[in-house]
Amino acid sequence: MADRLEMFAVPGLPMVREGDDLPALILEGLRRAGHGLRDRDVVVVAQKIVSKAEGRTVDLADVVPSPRAVALAAEVGKDPRIVEVVLSESVRVVRSRPNLMIMQHRLGFVMANAGVDQSNVAEADGRQRALLLPLDPDGSAAAIRAALAAEADVGVVISDSFGRPWRRGTAGVAIGAAGLPSVVDLRGRPDLFGRTLEVSIIGFADEIAAAASLLQGQAAEGQPVVVLRGLTWDAPDVPVADVVRPPEEDLFQ
Repeated sequence: MADRLEMFAVPGLPMVREGDDLPALILEGLRRAGHGLRDRDVVVVAQKIVSKAEGRTVDLADVVPSPRAVALAAEVGKDPRIVEVVLSESVRVVRSRPNLMIMQHRLGFVMANAGVDQSNVAEADGRQRALLLPLDPDGSAAAIRAALAAEADVGVVISDSFGRPWRRGTAGVAIGAAGLPSVVDLRGRPDLFGRTLEVSIIGFADEIAAAASLLQGQAAEGQPVVVLRGLTWDAPDVPVADVVRPPEEDLFQ
């Protein structure tokens, strides 16, 4: 393991729009700041700018709520159009109460509003829009990594903010990754006293996302890309899709 870790945000990135070349924007931001990428750096990119670049927006004026969405909207006190979008991204309503919907997203994530968000989504033309998660976050991470490969052999994590059961507050988590293990399985290795570890699996990509979140922020910070330097790992690449716990292992659903 590393004994020193450096983190820095990529400064001065513009507001990202559909069709923007995110890797090019990241490299340009690094150059302006006098930085470059090194092999084994990890580039953490906020989900929101990935979704914006990929055009994952929905114009609420085009949304026609279903009877199910109307009924759920009355229960939770939300715009029926938003509820319809949330349902379209979900496979199951896990829990709901006024002003809260915990959903199982089509990718398996259990999260508030299935990741559908309106914060920091510009309405320059006066039209209300909602932002969805990327269609394939692991694929998005792999594409960004491939585009950065001319600069350095880096890992890429796409991060988002999740609430946590039994604890207040949100924390950064990984929803996509490439070039690194999303989990590191330590089972079978010895601890300090030679006892064989039996259950230790490290959420490596989630820990990276949480660390980067301290610089990214969750409001108006405007620092959606963070570079971590100094990490080491020897485990094979594992996508975030493999992190989602299968139903037969889930004791709480």
